[in-house]
Amino acid sequence: MSNLKKKKGSAVLTVLKYVLLVLWALIVLFPFYWMVLTSLKGYADYNSEATPAFFTLSPTLENYVKAFTAVPLAKYFLNTFIFTVITTALMLAVIIFAAFAFARLNFKGKNLVFTLFLSLMMIPAELVVITNFVTITDLGLRNTFLGLILPSVTSVFYIYLLKENFEQVPYELYKAAKVDGTSDIKYLFKVLVPICKPTVVTVVILKVIECWNSYVWPRLITDDPDYFLVSNGIQEIRQNGFGRENIPAMMASVVVISVPLIILFLIFRKKIMEGVSRGGTKG
Repeated sequence: MSNLKKKKGSAVLTVLKYVLLVLWALIVLFPFYWMVLTSLKGYADYNSEATPAFFTLSPTLENYVKAFTAVPLAKYFLNTFIFTVITTALMLAVIIFAAFAFARLNFKGKNLVFTLFLSLMMIPAELVVITNFVTITDLGLRNTFLGLILPSVTSVFYIYLLKENFEQVPYELYKAAKVDGTSDIKYLFKVLVPICKPTVVTVVILKVIECWNSYVWPRLITDDPDYFLVSNGIQEIRQNGFGRENIPAMMASVVVISVPLIILFLIFRKKIMEGVSRGGTKG
């Protein structure tokens, strides 16, 4: 009788858990559903609704055609792709070598330097935007890809995350490699990076998402549409493409811009979770 009560209690808790998970999923996914739904409504149908409808009987792809014809959205995609790939590649090179230096090399003042690095995480990024803007402007790099990329080629948080992951690899492997005459560079790319691949993949994905969603800095450093990213293109879409009233067409543009990141996250979600858990676990 006692076991039967326990099983019933366990079943009730399981049902309650899944009900709450489904409810939470609906709350999280509803904004995206609403965005897609609005993008499939015709301009006239959308404006004729006295109250917002939760479905449409006459979906149209006209808004998606407008998204690529009213403004050069394809060019914004290309600019964002170039910016994302180059920035992520440069940042990966910087943080891998920096994390390795802090995790395995011994040099004077290492702990002090690393502490100063960590203290930078307490400074809001907004506080250094003006300094970066003045520096990039003085270098004559406004409205250039180099000006867009340079302030984003490093990250204290990613260095810290990768350093903690590198330190989980037994130090004996490093000593054995040095005894065998292996160089630090070879040990880094033949041993450390392959072992810590989940964290490296996680960092790459998070950086790609960060670059794709970047808005403040590109908006500040570029006023030439030839260098607009997709996030900045939304502003031009609103002002010069569709105006403030054509909400369905604007939503279609946002859907197109969001889809690549959603696909990326769905494909690599397990790697992201694994990398974050490995980076946050010591020992």
